[in-house]
Amino acid sequence: MTTELLNTLTNLYDELGHMRYGEDVSQSQHAMQCAELAIKDGASEALIIAALLHDIGHLLEQTSIAYGNYRHDKLGAEYLSHWLPPEVTEPIRLHAQAKRYLCATVPNYYETLSAASKDSLANQGGVMSNLECLSFEKETYFKQAVQLRRWDDEGKDITLSHENFSGYLQHLQNVVPTNQRDNIV
Repeated sequence: MTTELLNTLTNLYDELGHMRYGEDVSQSQHAMQCAELAIKDGASEALIIAALLHDIGHLLEQTSIAYGNYRHDKLGAEYLSHWLPPEVTEPIRLHAQAKRYLCATVPNYYETLSAASKDSLANQGGVMSNLECLSFEKETYFKQAVQLRRWDDEGKDITLSHENFSGYLQHLQNVVPTNQRDNIV
């Protein structure tokens, strides 16, 4: 079952990873940079894979919108949930909400966002209200989603490392539930 996942992911990034969606880096570069930032921060295997795959929804369902798919968070999490545990998929599902949360709770955070992130923020519900913030803080994977969002913001730098997708296969193998594993490395 994981061979199917690996083949799908590899094909998606090979065929569509060059797309940029308003950033200076491609989707592939962004994914690898976010995963690298997670590794440098000593994140769990699950969070490293969440960082790697958090924007896969952009590749799964193309749009004509210059900044990508505004539903990419939910789309990617739903797709990956067939293979990967909630420790991976829930931070992915919540990372756009984490941006909304950070805009509401961190002074000047909005000003640090790229034009693409500001555009998607407006189309993903805007800045959270106080009530929405309180509700978001009760999410099981709230802290992981916020950390993922921070890497998402940082992983748009053309000077960061550009590890190949295959460099993360062992991390992927480690988060696939045991009953779904085969030899993907």
